[in-house]
Amino acid sequence: MLNTIFGTLSSGVAPVVGSNAIAVAGFGSPYINAYPWSSGFGTKYSDPATSVPPVGRGVAFTPTSNAIAVGHDGSPYVAVYAFNSTTGFGSKYANAATLITGRAFSIDFTNDGNNIAMAHENSPYMSAYPWSSGFGTKYSNPATLPSGQGNGVDFRKQGDVIALGNASSPYILAYAFSSGFGTKYSDPATLPPDYSYIPAFSDAGDLLAIGHDSSPRMTVYAWSSGFGSKYSNPATLPSAAVYDIDWTSTGNAIAASVFGSPYVVAYPWSSGFGTKYSDPASTPSGNGFGVSFASDDANIAVASDASPFILAYPWSSGFGTKYADPATLPTANARSMSFN
Repeated sequence: MLNTIFGTLSSGVAPVVGSNAIAVAGFGSPYINAYPWSSGFGTKYSDPATSVPPVGRGVAFTPTSNAIAVGHDGSPYVAVYAFNSTTGFGSKYANAATLITGRAFSIDFTNDGNNIAMAHENSPYMSAYPWSSGFGTKYSNPATLPSGQGNGVDFRKQGDVIALGNASSPYILAYAFSSGFGTKYSDPATLPPDYSYIPAFSDAGDLLAIGHDSSPRMTVYAWSSGFGSKYSNPATLPSAAVYDIDWTSTGNAIAASVFGSPYVVAYPWSSGFGTKYSDPASTPSGNGFGVSFASDDANIAVASDASPFILAYPWSSGFGTKYADPATLPTANARSMSFN
């Protein structure tokens, strides 16, 4: 089961909007690598002057891509750097005044860039702060806390909801959000079967997907001011636990990273799962820990725990020929990513 090795997990890749860069957090020094992106990997940016503590677990750019946040082991658990697509990493921002209580496995910003949240291993399992060129005062914890380790967090693009995948029943939770946590929504009528990972709202905000350890490996719910009905499972299920999920911006396809061959799968979506797309000709060589479509839906990237650790493909109603690997590879396991 994937949850038995969660201590080895991390999450994180995100590219710069417009200027096109991609960053990878992982288990090998320098724990974060960033590259320009233009129909392929460019020359790696210089490492940040203030190193990320070992090990890198989660990463997210602000929507304007002028800063990058990295989750890691050990206090302060989250490091945020200024970022510029020409010069790369800038100075590290001051740590939050009130630190989170353990490793940050997943990080997300609201679409307006005014808030940052992270899922982490110890109670309250999820934390959020205002963000404006630095951390503001930590928001109060939700009134109804999750009951176990926070594994993944995602804001609805509209900024009014935050979802959490976690290690204990009900395995997925959602809260109203407006400058802090609001009331927890009622649990879905059909819960994920077990230990769940990183949730993913569609851009339109009408769908919420979550990956988990056991069959059917991924679950999708309608969303409208709360959980709606669960959609039927895909005809061809993923072969193993699903860690990360992403939607195309148009909502016409859904992809998942898988902890078993072929390590990444994708399906058309139109009011439900269509027939699984063919696997890429060159699949990852190890477990899939992250997947993301580019903001224009023209590319898809996958993070893996085996060399070359990050792979990217053109996307047009299916996987194209894999792009050449970056000249300077990450030095160990990469985990999860998101184009923004």
